[in-house]
Amino acid sequence: MTDERYSANLIAFTPTELEAVRQKAVCVVGCGGLGGFVCSGLARFGIGRLRVIDGDVFSASNLNRQLFAAHDTLGRFKAEVCCEELARINSALAAEPVCRMLDAGSGEELLSGFDLVVDCLDSPAARLVLEEVCRRLGTVFVHGAIGGFCGQAAVVFPGEGLMKRLYGGGAEQPPRGSLVFAAQAIASIECCEAVKLLAGRETALRGRLLVLDMCDYSLELV
Repeated sequence: MTDERYSANLIAFTPTELEAVRQKAVCVVGCGGLGGFVCSGLARFGIGRLRVIDGDVFSASNLNRQLFAAHDTLGRFKAEVCCEELARINSALAAEPVCRMLDAGSGEELLSGFDLVVDCLDSPAARLVLEEVCRRLGTVFVHGAIGGFCGQAAVVFPGEGLMKRLYGGGAEQPPRGSLVFAAQAIASIECCEAVKLLAGRETALRGRLLVLDMCDYSLELV
């Protein structure tokens, strides 16, 4: 990969690694606070193909934190707007919007054929579905979630069942708000882990949950 747009990636990543990433296909599930920043990061780094899944439309309450939410995109499908903006960032990227929600019935169809999945969902129930679909497909996914000043990230290999351990009890998660800086921080970690995996590198977040609290900047690996 010799395109000047990727030249600043060099040294930190080798040309061989950059080319490997360019050949890969990623599916980002959820295009809100986390998903917009993840998609932008992957497009700027040089991912080759991206599918963005989200059946929701932008509303005024998204303006505080969602990268592609703007007054002129309100009422439009998030996935569609995201892919339009990604084309402006990187014209070499093949970005495909899927304007529907992931569910147990459509999961295998929507996620099959991808090298990696990135979890940018906002509900425990949806994450449990995602984990089960990825287990059946044998696909690794990068997990991220935020709440207030806090966020978490992990890398989940098929069959490890992290989402079931975190969310399988069925208890409702207390609302803590969604803040732009928490979304940016966790999305950056998700994007970093995704790129490392696609480049063939090891991840420090397999079997571990990174928990960040931006109130006191505590960072814990569980």
